[in-house]
Amino acid sequence: MRVTMIGSGYVGLVSGACFADFGHDVICVDKDERKIEALLAGRMPIYEPGLDHLVATNVAAGRLRFTTDLPDAVKDADAVFIAVGTPSRRGDGHADLSYVYAAAQEVAQSLTGFTVIVDKSTVPVGTGDEVERIVREANPDADFAVISNPEFLREGAAIDDFKRPDRIVIGGDDPRGLEVMREIYRPLHINKSPIVEMSRRGAELTKYAANAFLATKITFINEIADLCEKVGADVQDVSRGIGLDNRIGAKFLHAGPGYGGSCFPKDTLALLKTAQDYEAPQRIVEAVVAVNDNRKRAMGRKVIQACGGDVRGKTIALLGLTFKPNTDDMRDSPAIAVVQTLQDAGATIRAYDPEGMEQAKLVLDNVTYCTGPYEAMDGADALAIVTEWDAFRALDLNRAKSLLTAPVLVDLRNIYPRETAEKAGFQYGAVGR
Repeated sequence: MRVTMIGSGYVGLVSGACFADFGHDVICVDKDERKIEALLAGRMPIYEPGLDHLVATNVAAGRLRFTTDLPDAVKDADAVFIAVGTPSRRGDGHADLSYVYAAAQEVAQSLTGFTVIVDKSTVPVGTGDEVERIVREANPDADFAVISNPEFLREGAAIDDFKRPDRIVIGGDDPRGLEVMREIYRPLHINKSPIVEMSRRGAELTKYAANAFLATKITFINEIADLCEKVGADVQDVSRGIGLDNRIGAKFLHAGPGYGGSCFPKDTLALLKTAQDYEAPQRIVEAVVAVNDNRKRAMGRKVIQACGGDVRGKTIALLGLTFKPNTDDMRDSPAIAVVQTLQDAGATIRAYDPEGMEQAKLVLDNVTYCTGPYEAMDGADALAIVTEWDAFRALDLNRAKSLLTAPVLVDLRNIYPRETAEKAGFQYGAVGR
């Protein structure tokens, strides 16, 4: 199949490279000339494990190309995927659909023959209807179908998620469009990945409902962690105890500083705005958003408390800046609020992250960025672990203690057993333990 991907960011690039790896002929389009030039030179615009090799392999095989020429990329395509950004709109929190609608307008002018236009971007309910209206109005003679095909990719594991998905959601009612989508995903269906077909609006809502539910699980266990600290229980025991129940499941039950990233914050907010527009309040999701927002600064206060309640004039070594490991994504990372809370209290920050420091520099000021974890610790008054990178799971705690001016370790991801840290002489603080 001939597949065109509009947008060569996280979703578009990963999806395009994976489709090419299935044997499809894929063209990735982007307006950003520098991004396309970098991709043509083999440089990835994002950090995702294995993506550089996957792209290089399929470019070499002639199955994957990059261009800024949208009309040329669209004219012979069997399917055109719209995979552009839908950030929260400034002022009201609605998803900003301007990029989606602009892409639809441009695609409409270049359609030849029957083409499936696929909403791959995360979009509110009814967006597919509007895309269809835009295309029909811009090109009344076009022969096309609009399908919703939301992505369910985890940053840091996106390639595996794409190739071994829990499910493939396809929303639409056009028989020809559905058949094209089945053929595109046929390599996965052979591997028994279930294709779930539903209405277009159902598919759009499924994406938001999934992210809101996962955000709820994270927020739930974080509140249970707070209760564990009060009653003397260990949240890791509680998480395991409830996670072994098949009705609940163990994933997303790890207590920490709250969720962040490119999806959960904006998608929960967009779902709330949609619910308000349709007068169907989502009280649980409202509480999730509020609790998560408050939690991030609370983690900064936890570090302050571990330092005796006052960090003015002190230096804090902070390990991990990205919202999760195996990505360079700083969007809504809990580390941002933690750093700002500490700085507001008068602390100086020395930080290290394996991949995220260049992105962190764009959102965090007055931070000293170090070349490694031990450089960050050297001369600091306390150590805080904010992101659970593998590189932080086996630190030499004796060396760490010798570098710090005080043996204070605040483990916001619970990656060290208390007995291990205390045996090394640390005053150990964790979440829900």
